[in-house]
Amino acid sequence: MGTKVGNKVGKAGDSAVLEGLARVGLIAYGVVHLLIGWLALQIAWGGTSGGSADSSGALSTVADQPFGKILLWLVAVGMLALALWQASEAIWGYDNRSGGKRVRKQVSSAAKAALYAALGVSAALVAIGSGSSSSQSQQEATSGVLAWPGGQVIVVVAALVIIGVGVAGVVKGVKKSFAEEIDTSAMSPAAQSVVARLGQVGYVARGLALGVVGGLLGYAALTFDAQQAKGLDGAMRTILEQPFGQSLLTAVALGFVAFGLFAFLQARYRRM
Repeated sequence: MGTKVGNKVGKAGDSAVLEGLARVGLIAYGVVHLLIGWLALQIAWGGTSGGSADSSGALSTVADQPFGKILLWLVAVGMLALALWQASEAIWGYDNRSGGKRVRKQVSSAAKAALYAALGVSAALVAIGSGSSSSQSQQEATSGVLAWPGGQVIVVVAALVIIGVGVAGVVKGVKKSFAEEIDTSAMSPAAQSVVARLGQVGYVARGLALGVVGGLLGYAALTFDAQQAKGLDGAMRTILEQPFGQSLLTAVALGFVAFGLFAFLQARYRRM
């Protein structure tokens, strides 16, 4: 009996530590999105010609600041904590749901765990000076995969998955389904409205950007042209080249800023 109680207390302690680290990770996640939004605004308005408005570019911006390497390692630890939290949710979480609903939530958490882990590794690589832009990495990876037997099909499937994630983000923003993840019971009606608007704008803008990334990747697969496989930075530059591109990219950039602010609020009010 005493052993069981001790195990439960130990698990609760571990959970509390992981939750604290995950909340720090959400703050880091917000910082990355704020920087991506800022870099995208610079691209939209001609403030930079060579800057990379993707996670690697944002992390490189952090690296250039005083104590930037220390901050990057903190971002890396926070992202990996988020990855562990989502991985635990994918394996053991959502026991209050059943059937297909639980499976969908678990798959979603697994995908988030992979994303957070990738960002954590990216932050660590930039901290040690080995980072590269998402567009460059995606072009190199796509070129290699297209050379495989059935590589075109693999890349098309990857493109469809990215587009699917983007569409899911847009739907989540429009339907405000993210609200169930936030504890707004202690907020005033005005604060609840701000949270809802930031979440809506942030999820929709990020979803649209990911949709463009997936579309470019799919086009690269169909044309066997790896140079067309562009990451987030390349997608934003593609948006800029469209009619009314400056206004569209500005809206997307502000959406990333909104998502960054929303991540800060998640760090405080997220249900875990």
